[in-house]
Amino acid sequence: MSSKPIQKPQNPQFSSGPCAKRPGYSNSSLDTALLGRSHRSTAGKARLNEAIERTRLILGLPDDYLLGIVPGSDTGAFEMAMWNLLGARPVDVVFFESFGETWADDITGQLKLENVNIYEAPYGELPDLSLVNQDHDLVFTWNGTTSGVKVPDDRFIANNRTGLTLCDATSAVFAMDLPWDKLDAVTFSWQKVLGGEAAHGMLILSPRAVQRLESYRPPWPLPKVFRLTKGGKLIKDIFEGSTINTPSMLCVEDYLDALQWAEEIGGLPALIKRSVENLAVMESFVTNNPWIRFLAAEKSFRSNTSVCLTLDLSPGQLKELVKLLADEEAAYDIASYRDAPGGLRFWCGATVEKEDLALALEWLSWAYHQVSGA
Repeated sequence: MSSKPIQKPQNPQFSSGPCAKRPGYSNSSLDTALLGRSHRSTAGKARLNEAIERTRLILGLPDDYLLGIVPGSDTGAFEMAMWNLLGARPVDVVFFESFGETWADDITGQLKLENVNIYEAPYGELPDLSLVNQDHDLVFTWNGTTSGVKVPDDRFIANNRTGLTLCDATSAVFAMDLPWDKLDAVTFSWQKVLGGEAAHGMLILSPRAVQRLESYRPPWPLPKVFRLTKGGKLIKDIFEGSTINTPSMLCVEDYLDALQWAEEIGGLPALIKRSVENLAVMESFVTNNPWIRFLAAEKSFRSNTSVCLTLDLSPGQLKELVKLLADEEAAYDIASYRDAPGGLRFWCGATVEKEDLALALEWLSWAYHQVSGA
């Protein structure tokens, strides 16, 4: 039986959302927040625009792409993209986890589009991406937060496509290299890879997406918080720091702090490197322990952020293991997503220190032997 470890992670927070704060984070970073000031003031708008521009620089967005802060986290941002852009062409939906399935359900059940092709795969697997029709609009998640599966590359999206690509990239942005020239509407939230706070979504639009917005009017009514056009023209202020509804300036300051940290450690290449190194720690552990496996057995499409695992334990033992690690303050919030197969899910994004992850896995080994009796 494994002996009980002595050293614990300095930060045992491995939740897949909200994710761990950056190393060395302190609430004092919020002291400069514009509390009690209007987000429409010159200072407030400047802060919001700063968040947009610093995000653009870190991600390396093309100059003609737009980026705006919108309501409702990634969910609100992606629903906004779908409700504004879809309906002009047939739609192909690719999903391999619960959030992608939600987008498929909304397209067929809420927007009630009829010319829809759905390509799905069970948790841990990937659909046949070669089935995607380049003349159709494409809706997909880049990284399956609840399944630990990501698309391995962009080869399934043609350079000469005529349809738009709508990509939910909330667990991929800042951790994976995305092909912006092949993506037309991309969404994410602050509380994922950079460990920001909740409720705010980010919407990226290509020139092709803007053209669709200004040339196509959906047949359904759009709530105010979804409207991106007025009089057939894009509301450009949204992409310059004028938000649709009132944002939290406290959350904005927190996000700016995360962006500054990302810049200081070397930008996007450094963020990706940290996440890939965390995955390598997990892979070494799985290789050396036969009682645990990746839900995504195929390495080529295994996520380097939301790492999902299955164990040789009963559901009751799994629950006991998760509680034991939390009680020992060794790892918090690591149970698999409620709709996913029973197991564990460790966030391995850039804000997680690989040394903390290695220590948490030592505790995981001990806890497994405790609850299994092996």
